[in-house]
Amino acid sequence: MRNLIPILLLLICIYAYPQQKKTLEAVRIENAPKIDGLLDDAIWQSLPAYGDFFMYEPGNEGEVDPAYKTEVKMAYDDRAVYVAAYMHDPDPENILSQFSQRDEVFVQADYFSIALNTYNDGINETRFYVTSAGTIGDARRSLNNFDFGYNVVFECKVSKDENGWYAEFKIPYNALRFPEVDVQDWSVNFYRRLVGKNETHTWNFIKNSVGSATQYNGLVSGVMNIDPPVRLTFFPFAQGVVSNFDGETNTDFSAGMDLKYGLSDSFTLDATLIPDFGQVAFDKVRLNLGPFEQTFNENRQFFTEGVDLFNKGNIFFSRRIGNSPSGPLEDLQENETFTKYPERVNLLNALKISGRTRGKLGVGVLNAITERTYARAEDTITGNSRDVLVEPLANYNIMVLDQQFNDNSSVSIINSNVTREGSFRDSNVTGLVFDLADKGNNFRFSGRGIMSNVSEIDSRTTGIRTELDFYRIKGKFRYRFGHDFADKELDINDLGLNFTNNYNNFVAGASYQIFEPTATFNTYSFSFTARHRRLYKPSVQTGNNFDMNLFFVTTKRFAFGGNFGFNSKNDDYFEPRIEGRFVTFSSNLGGNIWCSSDYRKKFAYDINFGHRTWFDDPQQSYFFDLSPRYRFSDRFLLVFSTEVSLREDQFGYINDDGIDVFMGQRDITNLENEITASFNFDPYKAIDLRFRNFWSTADYSDNVFFILNEDGSRSEIEYDTTENNPNRNFNIWNLDLSFRWRFAPGSEATLLYRNQIFNLDELSTLDYGESLNNLFAQPKQNTVSLRITYFVDYNNVKGLFKKKA
Repeated sequence: MRNLIPILLLLICIYAYPQQKKTLEAVRIENAPKIDGLLDDAIWQSLPAYGDFFMYEPGNEGEVDPAYKTEVKMAYDDRAVYVAAYMHDPDPENILSQFSQRDEVFVQADYFSIALNTYNDGINETRFYVTSAGTIGDARRSLNNFDFGYNVVFECKVSKDENGWYAEFKIPYNALRFPEVDVQDWSVNFYRRLVGKNETHTWNFIKNSVGSATQYNGLVSGVMNIDPPVRLTFFPFAQGVVSNFDGETNTDFSAGMDLKYGLSDSFTLDATLIPDFGQVAFDKVRLNLGPFEQTFNENRQFFTEGVDLFNKGNIFFSRRIGNSPSGPLEDLQENETFTKYPERVNLLNALKISGRTRGKLGVGVLNAITERTYARAEDTITGNSRDVLVEPLANYNIMVLDQQFNDNSSVSIINSNVTREGSFRDSNVTGLVFDLADKGNNFRFSGRGIMSNVSEIDSRTTGIRTELDFYRIKGKFRYRFGHDFADKELDINDLGLNFTNNYNNFVAGASYQIFEPTATFNTYSFSFTARHRRLYKPSVQTGNNFDMNLFFVTTKRFAFGGNFGFNSKNDDYFEPRIEGRFVTFSSNLGGNIWCSSDYRKKFAYDINFGHRTWFDDPQQSYFFDLSPRYRFSDRFLLVFSTEVSLREDQFGYINDDGIDVFMGQRDITNLENEITASFNFDPYKAIDLRFRNFWSTADYSDNVFFILNEDGSRSEIEYDTTENNPNRNFNIWNLDLSFRWRFAPGSEATLLYRNQIFNLDELSTLDYGESLNNLFAQPKQNTVSLRITYFVDYNNVKGLFKKKA
């Protein structure tokens, strides 16, 4: 027994040690190192090194091979934080080093990253990445979110020799936010990804089956008495555009500026003045036959960068700002028609203020103003025309308070407000959001309550939504259950996004996942989810759904899996487009299987195939996706993808007269081809090609039409399509060819050629080749634009102003 006690104590110490937080001492320096990646500055030779990294992926078991030892050093002064990283490798010539551009760090290249938490709150941290090819990236990380839209200006260079590769970082204080205190309480972790070995190592141990990685940072000591310079940076830009459409050529020049100002060490003001978003990526438009609006991802940098705080509660959808006009208040006069109607509203300016106090209270304010927008109406008899106001001057505002505690929990209040000039529609939405976990990270309880208020000329409506979820978040076996509710008046769509309301739904699920690799698999998981869907008023069942997901990754980096689902009979209250009416879709069964090969190889592929069948209807659907890719070299990657889907004998809405709803049986064919190619000269210059062609037809040639009955069933009728032909042939072509050059930190020049063609007609029986011929007969939009953005740090130019004074 006496011999057993020391053994037990030893085992406890061995088990407990990896869970202890390491401490790293950052050293104040007087002379900053030259950022060249060589690490030959005298200052680095004098600083202590920190190593002894742990296994993180594919599992925690095992020890890091000493041949792949990693060491880090940290220093600081009153301008920046400096980090040196030494990545030893026994075969440096064969380190995967695919070139890529800013933030494209998850390519076939090793990377090193710094996870710096300047509040040591276990939740929020900033990640700074560099790949073995020299590409840098940054992101904001919270418990459940990675935000790569976050972009700050920092420097990092890499080098390589016979012992491995090295990275040297300079992170200015204008890229960080931290409390205004004499002694800083920071935490940090370092990650090294070895793509060839399929391993990730971390400086501080992370138990990958418990909690979030942000809760496992080590401590940083020694950072004190920082006197940072003024945090004021400018991003002036100029853009010239030449466009040609249908033989008419137009030129345009614009200029504006973004700026960042540190209101304090903790809070930052971001503003965009006279913005121009002409070079944002094209939207992936599709043929929309459904009852809901088609939405697209946000591509405007101001609204993607540093907005994690504003996304609390999911009531903020930034594409509402500068979206299509809300429409005129007045009806057109007799014989009038619109001859010109704007697609979107111009943004005049926008600003956001965000930060977090020493007490871990996050505060965010975003405000944007859009201009008055007019359409042109013309009298078809007299020829007289006039301007019609379709969107007044409008102010969009969102405010957030987010209190975090216990390194894993938060409670937030968020309010959004849209105020339009005059008698146009206004809205106000308030949300209470909570995300709570116990200290052992065994369980999580989250939810939100939302109240919407919409004011129009003669009405005011108030709506409610609630959401509650309970999760087990620890161990291999996990489960969840939850409830979602919304009344009939919920409407957050002035500055948010919700497709449906009037529901009372329940969900339950369970999953199993391994966290340590086996002889065959790096990981695998199974999950099962059941949903019971109801209306709130009247309280009736609309449907039940049962889904099972399978996911496997082998030790050879071959991934495969599938999804299988059964949907019970579903009463759809949205497809008919008339309040209170519904259409019944029969029960159906389907799923898909997929596989993805090892991207480390020059040739790789992704394949996905699926099928669904309806039991009481003739409907069948099939889809097939194929995406091969080939890496010609570390500089040139080509990816092609094609997606084909066929939906046979589907039926859906075609028209209504306010009382009766008419539906038709149709065959829907979709074909989408995309090509993505990138040639990288180095981590700062690249030529990129983005091409997409989407073709879709809705063919009603069977001439089977229905009138919707009150009980959700359908009765076949004769339907005259001469006045309202539902047949559709949709074809769109987008091509972007660009040259990007990041010629200085924070500064970039982009030369873009854009080609766009679009056609929509009723010739649904044409095949793909014939549809392409019709597409190419349409007027083409050709655009060439050059945009130059230059980064200016006030601290680097303030001497010029003093000399002039």
